[in-house]
Amino acid sequence: MTTATPLTNNTQLSVNVTTKSQEQSLYQSSGAIVAAIVVGVIIIFTVVLLILKTYNRHMRVQRELQPKASKLAVPPPLGHNSHSLSQQPTVTFIPVDIHMQSR
Repeated sequence: MTTATPLTNNTQLSVNVTTKSQEQSLYQSSGAIVAAIVVGVIIIFTVVLLILKTYNRHMRVQRELQPKASKLAVPPPLGHNSHSLSQQPTVTFIPVDIHMQSR
């Protein structure tokens, strides 16, 4: 009778080990899934950035190669006040660096 009791404990111990190994493999597999999703998002983000960079470069080259006829097509104003009308008031914004001192 004393030999039957440790056998039952060994069976429970093996069940606990099996349950723990299943839980551990579940945690490891869920970590692998999360890592795969993160890597996939990073790859998609990189591809989108490269596509936008290529598109931006293509559009900039296209803009630079277009003739600037739209500005040349507007005739200058004629008359006595032609010089004063052609000079439009301009506002320039100069950014100022603001340094906050911690006190």
